[in-house]
Amino acid sequence: MFLLLLLCMWGLLLQGDAQDRASLWRGNDRSGRCQYTFSVPSPVEASCPQSGGPEVEALKARLSLLEVLVSRLTGGDATTGPQGSRPRAQPDLQEALNRAVGERNLLQGEKQRLERELEGLQHRMEEMRRETERLRNRPCPPQTPMVPPSSGGSGSLSHLMNRPNRQGDSSSLRDSAWQYGPPGFQELKAEVTEVPAPDGSEDNTGCGDLVSVAEPVTHRKADNIAGKYGVWMQDPEGVSPYGSSMVWRIDTVGSEVRQLFGYDDMEQLSKGFPSKVLLLPDPVEGTGATMYRGSLYYQRRRSRTLIRYDLSSESIAARRELPHAGFHGQFPYSWGGYTDIDLSVDEQGLWAVYSTSKAKGAIVISQLDPHSLEVKKSWETNIRKNSVANSFIICGRLYTVASYTATDTTINYMYDTTTSQGKAVAIPFKNKYRYNSMIDYSPVQRKLLAWDNFHIVSYDLRLGRQQAN
Repeated sequence: MFLLLLLCMWGLLLQGDAQDRASLWRGNDRSGRCQYTFSVPSPVEASCPQSGGPEVEALKARLSLLEVLVSRLTGGDATTGPQGSRPRAQPDLQEALNRAVGERNLLQGEKQRLERELEGLQHRMEEMRRETERLRNRPCPPQTPMVPPSSGGSGSLSHLMNRPNRQGDSSSLRDSAWQYGPPGFQELKAEVTEVPAPDGSEDNTGCGDLVSVAEPVTHRKADNIAGKYGVWMQDPEGVSPYGSSMVWRIDTVGSEVRQLFGYDDMEQLSKGFPSKVLLLPDPVEGTGATMYRGSLYYQRRRSRTLIRYDLSSESIAARRELPHAGFHGQFPYSWGGYTDIDLSVDEQGLWAVYSTSKAKGAIVISQLDPHSLEVKKSWETNIRKNSVANSFIICGRLYTVASYTATDTTINYMYDTTTSQGKAVAIPFKNKYRYNSMIDYSPVQRKLLAWDNFHIVSYDLRLGRQQAN
């Protein structure tokens, strides 16, 4: 008790000096005992720092959540959650984009070809208009009156008019309506005897000139856009395991043309049931492939390299560049399609039709060694390759087709490698479906095989008799 009073007195004595800095509190504690408490403010700190409490724990939890979110945003968990599907979806999107770009390129190429065709037609129409105008403005030639023969009838003209004709008719050739009267001229008449073309009863197995081409016969229509252009063929000297009745087909639309379809015969081709599908080691360019002696011959894409692909071993047997040949659109046929090199087979062997810079775009014909692909002999013609729609070779004679779109066109030129001479011809030819991208001669069927706007067609043909040398 005495101690408590002493403390009180001491507090009263110091109250004057410390009333602003200290305070005395008195109260009962939890057990009910009286307790005195002095509070002295800190001369340095305005408030006491807290070392714990629920606020600190909540702050720590929020900081942890922020750290997790930052880690996810910087890629720490990129492979988990909904974001993980994005890297896997990128190849699918790229593949779809590539397909769309490829289809766009095909459509652009088709558009360019149609534009070139339109320009050609406009140019031809302009030439026909000028020719018509020239003929209209051209004066008619003066008419020279014929002088009647002398009354004696002993002259050469009198003899000519009284001689018998070829049919043994001894009647006069005088026109009975002409009586030597006032008319200034006589209309001359002539009879033309038609010589019929060889029919099936005549010998049509030789190697005479091409006489006629029949209407096209359709065997099959392609199933999709890849079959708009293509090539089909038969091996005239087929070897095991494939014979001459085997029919082969290649669809040539696409950037990587490598599939070769085989059919047992024409009936299976018409039904669309291939018995063999081969994947070629190198892609094909154009519609100039052909089949000979158990091998497929074709031009490698974007090159002048020729390839002989052996069917029995399913491997490349020979590879050789065609010297100086144009390729990939340098000297194509008029329809385009990278048809710079056209390979074909006839009774005399393997041929290549192409052009070079030295020939300045004129057609060059080369006979090739079927084993090594070496050039045995070449001929340079005087007809430009891009001025014709297509060509084929029969019995060593090159024939060219004037148009690939006109329904009624002609085979307009023939070059004979035996005589090294060419000449203009006019043999009617039909493009039934108005876009003929491949024409070749088949020694197996002795027909023309063609690919006309998705359609596989063939033409019967007639050859004249082989003329004796």
